[in-house]
Amino acid sequence: MTREQYILATQQNSLPRTEHPQFYPVGIYGWRKRCLYFFVLLLLVTMIVNLAMTIWILKVMNFTVDGMGNLRVTKKGIRLEGISEFLLPLYVKEIHSRKDSPLVLQSDRNVTVNARNHMGQLTGQLTVGADAVEAQCKRFEVRASDSGRVLFSADEDEIVIGADRLKVTGTEGAVFGHSVETPHIRAEPSQDLKLESPTRSLVMEAPRGVQVNAAAGDLKATCRKELHLQSTEGEIFLNADTIRLGNLPVGSFSSSSSFSSSSSSSSSSSSPSSSAPRQTIYELCACPNGKLYLSPAGAGSTCQSSSNICLWS
Repeated sequence: MTREQYILATQQNSLPRTEHPQFYPVGIYGWRKRCLYFFVLLLLVTMIVNLAMTIWILKVMNFTVDGMGNLRVTKKGIRLEGISEFLLPLYVKEIHSRKDSPLVLQSDRNVTVNARNHMGQLTGQLTVGADAVEAQCKRFEVRASDSGRVLFSADEDEIVIGADRLKVTGTEGAVFGHSVETPHIRAEPSQDLKLESPTRSLVMEAPRGVQVNAAAGDLKATCRKELHLQSTEGEIFLNADTIRLGNLPVGSFSSSSSFSSSSSSSSSSSSPSSSAPRQTIYELCACPNGKLYLSPAGAGSTCQSSSNICLWS
């Protein structure tokens, strides 16, 4: 480019323009501006309402830095105060109450506690209902709080009662359908002990003996038909100051050495003559079948196996 061309070009650019320049407005105007203000106002109102609702919820639910409402989060776990309701399952490791208040589990229907193994199978269940309390488990135990001794246990094979004394307060006593094995049966002080079988027999067995003791009273055994005292290998030992066998039949001795059955009282006379002295000494006789009877004592034995008492017994 020559010098003249450069000067001419620069002079043309420096000349003022006579045309009016066009100005373009910058910003939002018209309906767009009104819509923007409306949305900003709506957002502000929503924020205020949201803040007010948040504050109201915090106030109603009693949110604090430790928890909310009756729920408190502590280092040892979660603490609930007052009555709490759970609408969905609750999974916890341990539930215990405060030291000065009991733990109450309440339901409008049944209260069921389940225990499961690592495979999710049910191993134990405790159901507290309106009519009964049911426990389903392999072994049920009740232990003492101080020593941990088993007071009651039950499984499929046996039921064990480990208390020092079993007390039955029912008016009908205790009814056992089968055998009972126990080392000691004792009545309450100033109460009688009664073992009764209304329709069947009563059997007491022990490999080393059965002891029946009445330390401060009488011992009475009654039956309707027969009372058997049997010892297969030993003896029957009666040790007392006085041994009485009442209501034994008494036979009268005659010169023909025959016996006839008479009254069962011990006041029968030994001779038909009224002038004879009264018989006061008798001899205890036994028949071959084991029946006992009294015979008037004489110089020798007056017992005979051919007595009418033995024949007709």
